[in-house]
Amino acid sequence: MAVYMVERELPGITVEQLSAAQRAAIETSEQSTLSGKPVRYIRSIFVPGESRCMCLFEASDAVAVEEVNKTAQLPFTRVVEALDLTP
Repeated sequence: MAVYMVERELPGITVEQLSAAQRAAIETSEQSTLSGKPVRYIRSIFVPGESRCMCLFEASDAVAVEEVNKTAQLPFTRVVEALDLTP
């Protein structure tokens, strides 16, 4: 499985909305996995000064990650393969 970064532009989002979006990403990833398309939410980073959010997911392909985000009704500008270099 590869790691994919989802980029989002979220102008005006509140902390509560950001938290709800994270929960939706986690829950929808879990539902996808249970239905046979494994997707794992890893983490998100939000840059308040730019209203940008980058979320990492693990999946077999970018299409699975896009489907999870569309199902969760989370806006995104792109999904790209990435390397998670967390020690």
